[in-house]
Amino acid sequence: MNVLLAEANVPYEQLIEMDDINSELPDTDVAIIIGANDTVNPVARSGEGPLGGMPIIDADKARVVVIIKRSLSVGYAGVDNDLFYEDKTMMLFGDGKKMMNELNSAFKEL
Repeated sequence: MNVLLAEANVPYEQLIEMDDINSELPDTDVAIIIGANDTVNPVARSGEGPLGGMPIIDADKARVVVIIKRSLSVGYAGVDNDLFYEDKTMMLFGDGKKMMNELNSAFKEL
């Protein structure tokens, strides 16, 4: 994941390691996920299937989850993400950058 973020010109010093942030997510009001799928899929905790045992970001432990994706399609591992269907999850379908710009504009108007 760090390689992809580096390719997107995200400065490394702005990143927080998964092991460092996961403990804070149960106290987080809103987690915004952009384009991720397998890396936030709670099924990985089951220890079974293609994602079994893979470390994930515990986004599902936040009070509200907003996921920005182009569709409900599965990730690289081909596994549906149960997080998409939880009551506390909201899906925004569209281009990640465009949707974040629209969210930022909406927040500025509040």
